[in-house]
Amino acid sequence: LQMLLRGSNGVGYTAYPDNLIEKFIEKTAENGMDIFRIFDSLNWIENMKVSIRAVRERTESLAEACICYTGELQDNSQKKYTLQYYLDMARQLEDEGAHILAIKDMAGLLKPYSASILVSELKKAVDLPIHLHTHDTSSIQSAMYLKAIEAGVDVVDCALASMSGLTSQPNFNSLVASLQYHERGREMNLSSLNAHSTYFEDVREMYYPFESGLKAGTAEVYEHEIPGGQYSNLRPQAIALGLEHKFETIKKNYAIVNDLFGDIVKVTPSSKVVGDMAMFMTANDLSAEDIFEKGSSLSFPESVIGFFKGNLGQPYGGFPTEISKLILKNQKPIMGRANDSMPPLDIDAEFEAFQQEFAESSFEEFLSYKLYPKVFQDYFKHLQLYGEVTKLPTTAFFYGMKVGEEILVEIGKGKTIIIELVGITDPDEHGLRLVAFRLNGQIRRIAIRDESVAVSTISNKKAEGDKEVGSPLQGKIAEVKVKAGDVVKKDEVLFIIEAMKMETSVSSGMEGTVRKVHLGDGELVEQDDLVVEFE
Repeated sequence: LQMLLRGSNGVGYTAYPDNLIEKFIEKTAENGMDIFRIFDSLNWIENMKVSIRAVRERTESLAEACICYTGELQDNSQKKYTLQYYLDMARQLEDEGAHILAIKDMAGLLKPYSASILVSELKKAVDLPIHLHTHDTSSIQSAMYLKAIEAGVDVVDCALASMSGLTSQPNFNSLVASLQYHERGREMNLSSLNAHSTYFEDVREMYYPFESGLKAGTAEVYEHEIPGGQYSNLRPQAIALGLEHKFETIKKNYAIVNDLFGDIVKVTPSSKVVGDMAMFMTANDLSAEDIFEKGSSLSFPESVIGFFKGNLGQPYGGFPTEISKLILKNQKPIMGRANDSMPPLDIDAEFEAFQQEFAESSFEEFLSYKLYPKVFQDYFKHLQLYGEVTKLPTTAFFYGMKVGEEILVEIGKGKTIIIELVGITDPDEHGLRLVAFRLNGQIRRIAIRDESVAVSTISNKKAEGDKEVGSPLQGKIAEVKVKAGDVVKKDEVLFIIEAMKMETSVSSGMEGTVRKVHLGDGELVEQDDLVVEFE
């Protein structure tokens, strides 16, 4: 078993105390993790050292340290991510004690002939096994693997045929077949692989809402450089922000943001920063020139502010000075590791407090809570309300049941519930429908609120003039930080908007007194809806 670990960011989107990361690694290894693929989203080795050392000293697992690949090393005009850059990084990771060296090609930018050069030179530079990972967005990454195999790469990542290609990994079955008579081919049961692929082809149909939307490979990936794992998340995020019709603009803005930010390595969580900014620019119809002209009055996404503050670490070549000042405004950046300024957690005391709040929760759940507090709280509430919904069949869970349909739900060994949906009434004046079903032959009825028919469209007043502050994008108000009568300073946070993992702190563009707060916590807003009004 192998997992990704984002160095100082663990499995989250921010920095955490070092002893939390160490404890997470220790516990994950105890639960059976064999290989930790450790990377930093900016290729900053300082952020990887604690994790590499923790795997080596606290577990019997393997530390696979990553070089995240970006750019084009054959491009002679490339002054940043050159062959020498990658070779130097590989030697440093070997010195840090990595058991395996990984090339993490998260966007599928590594071309066949570049792979041949990179792998050949890495084999000369280090004595570590080399593991190559890519995404097949361009549809030529199988050819890239063949050139890497010829150059001596030790391991390549693939996906079962029916789950492969595009934003996934190259086709496992086809690669096995192509190497059948090659000196580096492996003995594998191709018929069995094909049978497994056929099975998962049917399973995949049930998950169609999660497809990336790509119908074929595209060379656009070399322009926008969006990682495969992020591409499939961007469209749902765009839908949530009401921007699906501007998806092509989002991709173009992604490339523009990367250039604005100094051509950074883009992989979670740094790629999320670029994606959030691209969404922000698209939602507000902003160009690169607008950012510099209006930057002092714009409320940038929280992830973007955190990035320039240094919460994710230091990018190779540093932060671009001009845009950094615009985004940070009066905040001072962190010069070293963000984790260095975080005091260690008192794990025993915090675990005890956690168990008092979340009864009968495990230590693993405590670690989940410390890494993702809000996600865990929502999960815990859902579990208390609905129980273990993973017992439900996939189609019933995602798409509901049809009247007259019957499903079997195995809730334990030898315990199966037969559920038949008998009927659903029309909604009453409160928007409630009565749902009738048979549970092991016994009729049960429950009242369910139908959100789609009960909700009437509310049109909020739009912000006008410099005394009224509106939402910069569509979403939900996570928190209003001020109340009527408060005297606020310029750049003080007024409220926070949340939309699909993207938080935006909206700050005051002036000093003044709050006259009225028009919308409160938890309310849904459209772009430009009035939230705070000044005297």
